Amino acid sequence: MIYRMGAALMSLIGLLVAAYLYLYKIGRIGTLACGSGGCETVQMSSWSRFAGVDVALIGVAGYVALLVLSLVALQPGAAAQRWPSDLLTALSGLGVLFAAYLTWLELFVIHAICRWCVGSAVIVTTVFTLALLDRRRLALPIEPS
Repeated sequence: MIYRMGAALMSLIGLLVAAYLYLYKIGRIGTLACGSGGCETVQMSSWSRFAGVDVALIGVAGYVALLVLSLVALQPGAAAQRWPSDLLTALSGLGVLFAAYLTWLELFVIHAICRWCVGSAVIVTTVFTLALLDRRRLALPIEPS
C-alpha cells in the first residue's frame, strides 16, 4: 500500500504543478516563479501545444487520471488486486515517454529549460517507479506462516 500512497501523493503534487503552468498559460497568473526565464520561453513557444491542446492541460488531465487511479487502488477491495498497478504503470509509463519527448524539445529545439517541466518529468517518473515497485510486490509469492 505504501507504493500506492506514494503514487497518489506524487500525482497530487504533479497535478498542482501542471495546474500552475496551465493557469499561467491561460493568463490567470502574471509571471512564473522560475528564476531563469526559460519557463516563459518554453510555455510561450509553438511547441507548448500538442495536437492543438496546451501541454499543461494534458498534464492536468494526466495527473488527474493518475491521482484517481491511485486513490481507487488504495480502496480495501483493490488492495490485493494487480490491475490498478498494471494500469498505473501503463499510464505513468506513457507520461514518462511524453515527458522525455518534451525534455528533448526543450534541449534541442526550444533551447530553453523550464524548471517546472523538469520537476513534472521527475514526478511522473517517480509515479512510474512506484507503480513498478507495487507490481513487483504483487508478483512476489506469499510465504506461508
